[in-house]
Amino acid sequence: MQAKKSYGQHFLKDDHIALRIADSLQRTGESGRVLEVGPGMGMLTKHLLAHTDYETYAVEADRDMVDYLQKNYPALTPRLILKDFLDFDPTTVFGQDPFSLIGNFPYNISTQILFKMLDYRGLIPEMVGMFQKEVADRVVSKEGGKVYGITSVLMQAFYKVEYLFSVAPGSFNPPPKVQSAVIRLTRKDNFELGCDEAVFRRVVKTAFNQRRKMLRNTLKPFIAQEVLMSDPFYEKRPETLGWEEYVRLANLIKPI
Repeated sequence: MQAKKSYGQHFLKDDHIALRIADSLQRTGESGRVLEVGPGMGMLTKHLLAHTDYETYAVEADRDMVDYLQKNYPALTPRLILKDFLDFDPTTVFGQDPFSLIGNFPYNISTQILFKMLDYRGLIPEMVGMFQKEVADRVVSKEGGKVYGITSVLMQAFYKVEYLFSVAPGSFNPPPKVQSAVIRLTRKDNFELGCDEAVFRRVVKTAFNQRRKMLRNTLKPFIAQEVLMSDPFYEKRPETLGWEEYVRLANLIKPI
């Protein structure tokens, strides 16, 4: 069968890598359910279905792929959802019950998948995913790093992030022109920010949209000039602050 690529997806063909990804899930016992995003032709799916300690669900936007999966993995059929993940409301399937998230994510929507995960973080204690290495590096980067940015801060505010392993282009069909990596995100036990989240997000995005400028300049819309000028803290640049410091800044600002 000739596979169609949703979002330009590259399909994993290395069975050893697929098994490593499936075995990287750690907190499935908390949820009893795993949702795979974009299973394609089931390379990862078969390893997930082999586990008896959780139920595997899958959401796939490609009708041809759904037909293929139903034919070749009939055990998945009752839990196979024909839907674009970005348009999918997990509560329609899981209600308020938790589930783990996994996938070889289409690279050109992978950041959107991460942000959607944040929106449903109350239901998602863990995620294991394959990303373009550039995106993976950004997620796990610590403050001070060259690729540390908005995604780093927002994901690390709620999840512990881990870089698990790199994956060569030859592990895919067709081979991508970029390097790939698998990361794991484990939700923190206390994942409440301690500040207004809308303010937090706005401060983070405003700061990094002018990342070469000192906070003294980027935070003018939020904080009085006399405060900005009186504290040397505001001479810092956005990439030098951890997520906790952005919480501190958000608490200085009235909710929007």
